[in-house]
Amino acid sequence: MPENEEQPQQQETPEPEAAPEAERAQADPWADPEAARKEIEKLRREAAGHRTKVRELEPLAKKAKELEDAQKSEQERLTEQLTAAQDRIKAVQQRAVRSEVRALAANQFADPDDAHAFLDLDGFVGADGDVNADGIREALDDLLKRKPHLGKPDDLSPRRPAPDRTQGSSGNGNRTSSDPGDIFAGLIQKALKGH
Repeated sequence: MPENEEQPQQQETPEPEAAPEAERAQADPWADPEAARKEIEKLRREAAGHRTKVRELEPLAKKAKELEDAQKSEQERLTEQLTAAQDRIKAVQQRAVRSEVRALAANQFADPDDAHAFLDLDGFVGADGDVNADGIREALDDLLKRKPHLGKPDDLSPRRPAPDRTQGSSGNGNRTSSDPGDIFAGLIQKALKGH
């Protein structure tokens, strides 16, 4: 049986060797020295043509890259300027809203600065950038309803402290004089008694 296995292998190997040399030359141009030389010359001409085109196009590609970079940096600079301008506009609008809130809250609130601390100021600027004073009034009225302790007291006169006789030394009956002469006389009497 091992002999049978060897025979099919031997039959397969002679077929590639039996191929004619002309077919191999057509399949592989490098096998024939003359054909290889012609192929090399052809490839050299093609490469020289490509190098010439690259040399012609390199300066144009470089200029295009520079212009693209210049546009990109110009675009980035303009974007930064736009962002900064938008930030300044928003800050001015916020300042205007805070001023309007303080002005409208001055008559109703004990401290007008408390009013804008409890409100969302972004909601009072319209799409056109104007301050919505009516919206601020409504929000202030709503805030006073929710937090009445922020409002001004009804009685505008300052409160005076009410005296409380139970506080201090006078309320318990052990009243001592606050006159320094009386205090000194009391100390001398105690010293003479020996206490």
